[in-house]
Amino acid sequence: MSSAVFLVLIVLIPAVMLAVPWWALIAAPTERSGLLYRVGTAAFVAGYICLPAALILGHGPPQIDSAAIVGDVLLGVVWVLFSWSVIGLVVRGGLRMIGARGVRASRVVALAVVVVSVVLTGYGVYEARRVPQVRTVDVAIPRLAPGLDGLRVVVLTDTHFAALDREGWSRRVVEEVNAQRPDIVGLAGDLVDGSVDERRHQVAPLAGVRAPLGRFYITGNHEYLGDAQSWLDYMTSIGWQPLHNAHRTVERDGDRLTVAGIDDPTGDDVPGHGPDLAAALAGTDRGLPVVLFAHQPSQVADSSAAGVELQISGHTHGGQIWPFHYLVRLDQPVVSGLSSHANGTQLYTSRGTGYWGPPMRVFAPSEITVLVLHPQK
Repeated sequence: MSSAVFLVLIVLIPAVMLAVPWWALIAAPTERSGLLYRVGTAAFVAGYICLPAALILGHGPPQIDSAAIVGDVLLGVVWVLFSWSVIGLVVRGGLRMIGARGVRASRVVALAVVVVSVVLTGYGVYEARRVPQVRTVDVAIPRLAPGLDGLRVVVLTDTHFAALDREGWSRRVVEEVNAQRPDIVGLAGDLVDGSVDERRHQVAPLAGVRAPLGRFYITGNHEYLGDAQSWLDYMTSIGWQPLHNAHRTVERDGDRLTVAGIDDPTGDDVPGHGPDLAAALAGTDRGLPVVLFAHQPSQVADSSAAGVELQISGHTHGGQIWPFHYLVRLDQPVVSGLSSHANGTQLYTSRGTGYWGPPMRVFAPSEITVLVLHPQK
């Protein structure tokens, strides 16, 4: 990363994200005078210093878990305050246009922004920390044989086991997955942030997932922030089958289906890694439909060209904290749900099972997805 880009990310973006709520909540309502103005300004300056420092110490080379937790919580709170302060300033402009006094309008808007932000922050923490809701989606697959009608594919993705210990949450997710009576379970990347030594106790409960036709795992971009191969090896050790540019053929009632997986594109920088769809599909019976796990929805372009029937992805988190999904959409073709693409390829994009960074989800609930496959009529 260039020094200029680093400067923008660490200095300018936090400045903007804090300056807007400072103006909406402190400066304008107080007319920049008085005790509240001085205390509030000091608090925002402290936040401006603490936010990048905690993120660097937590997610940079020091990898200090306590700093990561502080930085992540601050980031989530600041994003909510920033988003609703922008809305508040627009509302304030409207109130002033219809004759409301400037200071009165500013104070009403500031109070509303604070109340909404507090409520949404509390809701967001609850939404992120609870066991995800089950989302069941029927998917019609061309050439799917009758013996596979009703096949249940349970999808987990973006669990992001990290600094905040979620071992108990992990166990409850496994119980919910098993309650869905899956035939296949796939974990579509971004399993963890951190090393095997640091996070294995959170991931270990996944050994209890039951799926008679296979438990499959692919890498996401976050595995490549650390040692992806170690996580591939660990998942193998607890009974999962990594699809490292590879495929397996599954069979039920005499009928078969190809399940394939490819690496995340960020693996291109790691020797022996990086997506290779041709290798993943090499040796497959092309008369069989293909279900492909690929972490990023943007990989669907290659899947469509290869004639893959269904790609399963995550990565987007559904935006995680509204209105971040608008920015996600600039990078990915789909934010969530089932979509159709060229050559009849379908893409299912999960909002994710966990969360990254801020322990919050606002208007983007997590999910455990059950894809029920049916022959296309």
